[in-house]
Amino acid sequence: MPILAKNNRKDFTPAPEGLWPAVCCDVVDLGMVDSPWGERHQVEVRWFLDQKDEQSGKLFMAVKRFTLSLHEKSNLRPTLESWRGRKFAPEELEGFDLEKLLGANCQVQIIHNISSEGRTYGNVQAVVPPSKGAVRMRVPPDYVRVCDRTKNHGEEPFEPGDEDLAF
Repeated sequence: MPILAKNNRKDFTPAPEGLWPAVCCDVVDLGMVDSPWGERHQVEVRWFLDQKDEQSGKLFMAVKRFTLSLHEKSNLRPTLESWRGRKFAPEELEGFDLEKLLGANCQVQIIHNISSEGRTYGNVQAVVPPSKGAVRMRVPPDYVRVCDRTKNHGEEPFEPGDEDLAF
């Protein structure tokens, strides 16, 4: 019986454009990532939007990558300052724990961009404080943070030997 390798491109519905109430559900440390400016330590911030995908019945998720830096010209610092509604104090710039973002509410501005292949993506344009009087969102209880997920569905990780690499 053949085992076929395929392009498993999944169809998905991008998050709808607009300003949406949201809750931060995850901060993922991506480690060192190649960029046009060399290797950079990157993180990914993830939010659940207060809007369900009609096809899946699940809340839409928005994701944005940042270089892990609070430099004034970074993308992370102005996003966090906009979200908090205030600038960082000098002592906060010495180190800000991104884990503090987990469960924090906000509003996320989503815009659509179209890739060269014609796919539409919902991208985070801005993050601002939640509107006054907004109902507090919570992270869905069935969401498992990326750092808490087991590899290979709980099985032992596969470690190939030299004989397994010859193809």
